[in-house]
Amino acid sequence: MESATAHPSGEPFSVSQYGGLAFTPDQVRVAAAVHTEQIVTRQDRQTVDADRSGAVTDAERARYARTACADLANQFEVRVNGERLVWTVVPGDYRYEADAAGLPTAMLTCDLSAPAGLSTPATVSIANRHRLDQNGWRELTAVGSGVHIVDSPVPEHSVSDQLRAIPPPDALVLNVRTANLRIEPGAATARPPDPTVPATDGGLVAAGTTWAERRFEALATGRLTPLVVVLAVLLAVLLGAGHAALPGHGKTVLAAYLAGRRGRPRDALAIGATVTASHTGAVLLVGALISTSTAFAGDRLLAYLGVISGSLIIVVGIGMIGTAARRRAGQSHDHEHPHDHHTHTHTHAHGHSPRPGRLGLAGIGLAGGLVPSPSALVVLLASIGIGRATFGVLLVLAYGIGMAGTLTAAGLLLLALQGRIARSQGTPARLLARLRVAAPAVWPLLTPALVLVVGAGLVVRGGAGLF
Repeated sequence: MESATAHPSGEPFSVSQYGGLAFTPDQVRVAAAVHTEQIVTRQDRQTVDADRSGAVTDAERARYARTACADLANQFEVRVNGERLVWTVVPGDYRYEADAAGLPTAMLTCDLSAPAGLSTPATVSIANRHRLDQNGWRELTAVGSGVHIVDSPVPEHSVSDQLRAIPPPDALVLNVRTANLRIEPGAATARPPDPTVPATDGGLVAAGTTWAERRFEALATGRLTPLVVVLAVLLAVLLGAGHAALPGHGKTVLAAYLAGRRGRPRDALAIGATVTASHTGAVLLVGALISTSTAFAGDRLLAYLGVISGSLIIVVGIGMIGTAARRRAGQSHDHEHPHDHHTHTHTHAHGHSPRPGRLGLAGIGLAGGLVPSPSALVVLLASIGIGRATFGVLLVLAYGIGMAGTLTAAGLLLLALQGRIARSQGTPARLLARLRVAAPAVWPLLTPALVLVVGAGLVVRGGAGLF
């Protein structure tokens, strides 16, 4: 397993926690550890640096460790036979550690102890409510000395080496906030070893993306030369393009919107430009909020932006339905057509699809770039921290251009494919024609329905991060 400073998850907002419980006949002890990733560490630094000097002293770290450990003790609840234990807190240490890109993360360690009557059978309930609003690992272990745990639901040994190593991504024991134990006196019988889960690397794509993000962060904070600046900007563009290629960045909505509204190449280009502007603005806004205040949890800000992004897409979908309804209401009307021998009047329908409106295009582009990339945020904040704010903004802009490039390319590819199908006489064209004839009332609503479904999905996903 890798070092805990290797920035394992690509989630710079995460706060990971470990609680190792040790039971004896007359006492419960907890060895606790809290590891914060880059952005959370930067936010916490505003509290650690009490005199706002810009440099954290040993005395300030020790003072913060005492306060943070007392807060953890208040929120780490253990009850024996329903009676809550009162902890004696021994602050351990609060130290900064550099991740693989050289950016600071932090580790807090604390020791908690409390008297407990476990010389007779007892039930023990555990609830870790420390920093509940932030994502990250939550690991519990439990061992007994002079007592034993009956059918323990938590392991004896830490799969993360008490947050010093990266556990396997499918180690389910890392999402444990609560546990109920049954303690009985006497030494335990031989217990089977804790199950081991083979480590996985997430595949070549995940490994390549992680490597590129680390190089990006290292370039942004390393020694600047003209070559390094060029390489950092190019890598930012490539990372932005790769980020937009992942699920959840509006490609489905873009495709449905352009297909349902007879989009043109310039519409795809307009959406790409809006994505660049909205992503750059979102990164700068979120970066300003989390760098100037500890009141904003970064992952929750992103979740709110996800809800807003999905809501914008829903509004666009509703607008598409309204347009389709108005078209249908005025679709059949009388025309006079001159012929060689006579003029006659008849009623027929025109199948013209409306061109994309500016508001719809703006909504799609804004939604596509509204949720900032965590990597772009890390680079911006790290650049500001070392006095390179302009360079950080340049990299964020390049990242947004990369995202826009992917979305624009997806839109242009779709339009080219749509035009080719329309001009062909093959099976796809005949099938689409039959569908329009067979379901004239339903066909115009298919693409708006798809847009609504995607928007609702983004709202649900963003909302899940808030609760």
